[in-house]
Amino acid sequence: MTISNASNSELSQAQEPARHQEGKIKYILIGIALLYLALVLLIPAVNVFVQAFQGGVGAFLQALQTPDFIHAAQLTLIIAAIVVPVNTIFGLCAAWAIARHQFPGRALAISIIDLPFSISPVVAGLMIVLLYGRNGWLGPILEAANFRVIFALPGMIIATAFVTLPFVAREVIPVLEEVGTDQEEAARTLGAKDWEIFWRVTLPNIRWGLLYGVILTNARAMGEFGAVAVVSGNIARRTQTLPLFVEESYKQYHTQSAFAAAVILGCLAVVTLVLKEIVERKTRIKDVE
Repeated sequence: MTISNASNSELSQAQEPARHQEGKIKYILIGIALLYLALVLLIPAVNVFVQAFQGGVGAFLQALQTPDFIHAAQLTLIIAAIVVPVNTIFGLCAAWAIARHQFPGRALAISIIDLPFSISPVVAGLMIVLLYGRNGWLGPILEAANFRVIFALPGMIIATAFVTLPFVAREVIPVLEEVGTDQEEAARTLGAKDWEIFWRVTLPNIRWGLLYGVILTNARAMGEFGAVAVVSGNIARRTQTLPLFVEESYKQYHTQSAFAAAVILGCLAVVTLVLKEIVERKTRIKDVE
């Protein structure tokens, strides 16, 4: 016993430097990660809030009451109110078709849905201009019908819809595949119609994944800059959304207005993160049950 205890003690002493070294490496890595987050995220975010309230709460609220800001906020809400429901319906239909059916070109369909993730928003905006612009493929037809797409609301809606296209579908597809078809087939055997099956069986099973996709779609729609900047022309009180308003105000040295609008967009990001965390927790609880 004495020899065994001595051996264990020597082994423990030999391992002690290694454990100490691992602890130092762990804290160094944590410190590097925190420093990186502080430099690229926390300090810039805090600076935005500091600059926005530098003149006091009164100056901040006054900046939010300018006609340019009000119009930009209204236009942003209008675009989101149109794009989010449209892409939600599209995402549900695409997810249903891909998760529930095997067909030629299924992998290609998934790749096409993922296309906005891999294409720069500026390039996406340029593609829309080349298609719907005055000299584009559909330009003469639209001009003959006196219907303007580029530098107008329809073009901004199309650009926003393109960049937010994948979110709902990519969140719902894995949920549908995990749930399977057993419950739906059982409901159909009992005489339920397709709409009843979707409303009472499928939708409750995918609600958290669907809500997650809708939250991400809304956040991206309200914060999109690149594609919308290309197709809108960034005309104040006509085609200027909140992100474009921030950029234009800063270039014109209206820093109070720029930082005030940036705070509103930052608060939107915080709300999105909170809702995202709530949905993820609900999903984890459902998985445990």
